Amino acid sequence: MRAPATRATKARWQALRLGALDAHLLSPVPRTRLSGPRRFLAEFVYFGIKEARACLFVGLFFAAVFLVPRQGLPGLPRYDVLLVLALAIQGWMVWVRLETLDELKAISVFHLVGFALEVFKTSGGIQSWAYPDFAYSKLFGVPLFAGFMYAAVGSYIIQAWRLLDLRVEHHPPHWMAALVAAAIYANFFTHHYIGDYRWYLAACALGLYARATVVFRPLDRERRMPLVLAFVLIGFFIWLAENISTFFGVWRYPNQLGAWSAVHVGKWSSWSLLVVMTFTIVANLKHIKERIHVPA
Repeated sequence: MRAPATRATKARWQALRLGALDAHLLSPVPRTRLSGPRRFLAEFVYFGIKEARACLFVGLFFAAVFLVPRQGLPGLPRYDVLLVLALAIQGWMVWVRLETLDELKAISVFHLVGFALEVFKTSGGIQSWAYPDFAYSKLFGVPLFAGFMYAAVGSYIIQAWRLLDLRVEHHPPHWMAALVAAAIYANFFTHHYIGDYRWYLAACALGLYARATVVFRPLDRERRMPLVLAFVLIGFFIWLAENISTFFGVWRYPNQLGAWSAVHVGKWSSWSLLVVMTFTIVANLKHIKERIHVPA
């Protein structure tokens, strides 16, 4: 009976330490002595720490991806081990209140949306990429852990929103944002049949969010960035993570079956559009929607 209590105590202690870190990062105490290069360096460091903290689920999940051996663990293939670890990480974050149940619901939507896309892209008639290894938890040829790669993006946005005290100014009407997000998602399917309208959709998104500005607080002062630039930057880092994942053989594109090669840079645009869609879902969470300004 002692072991569970010990594990529970350790988990709570870790949560308290993370809570103390978050409280420090969220502190609005003015740093009046900072100016010039020292202020720039301090804000840069704090911004990096907050970004790293927002990537908690992403970091733990991809650490598992890279550390679990290709052959898995005794009696359990790699993809199944990754599913168990992903569920454990997600459950722990909710249990220690790093994420709320409402946020978990949104992350579950990302999981389902991403998994449906994975099933289509890996199907026999499409074969955009493949999961070559065996797993008990494969459904329609896709391991269930795959949806967590999309959920990780949603988790990052939710965590970053809180830690950077984000708000958005001049956000387009939510119904317009939802329409563009739905069209972006549909294009991932339809471009195999009626042409790729990615760049037309990118132009629509650019026009829609042209005036939108994200306001964030790396330290004690608010800074501003075009929301479109944030979409592009997040898409770039996802593209980098995709290159690392394919290098470790988690999945393969057809051109990587013989020998690994870098993922085509065109995927960067796809990921950036997917970030737009993910952001739209996150923006409809009640506590986040309150911090989004939509001009009348």
